[in-house]
Amino acid sequence: MTDRPVLEPSPAHPITVVPTGRHVVVRVNGETIAETDSALTLQESSYPAVQYIPMADVVTERLRPSDTATYCPYKGQAGYFDVVAGGQTVADAIWTYREPHPAVAQIAGHVAFYADKADVTVHP
Repeated sequence: MTDRPVLEPSPAHPITVVPTGRHVVVRVNGETIAETDSALTLQESSYPAVQYIPMADVVTERLRPSDTATYCPYKGQAGYFDVVAGGQTVADAIWTYREPHPAVAQIAGHVAFYADKADVTVHP
């Protein structure tokens, strides 16, 4: 297997990670799965901003490890979790970079939720 590329953010593909500084609530099927004042906002290039939630602020009893794995040359190897909420299992609703590349090291220990599988609310 060939080594996977590791790419650094650049002016052509910027990535920023900053504290959100606001209260964030995540619901799946109407159930609160995460709530925090310590979220990080990751903005990558022209993609929508993503809230990374500290794992300590997630209801981990609702998570089930998934076999899914993906690779991002900017962030690293991602692992996934299914979420059990509202009497249903939502497959691969969460991803996390357990050992992110140095450029985005702040997101270690955090998870993110797919916008089409969870309601992520950033309060004013």
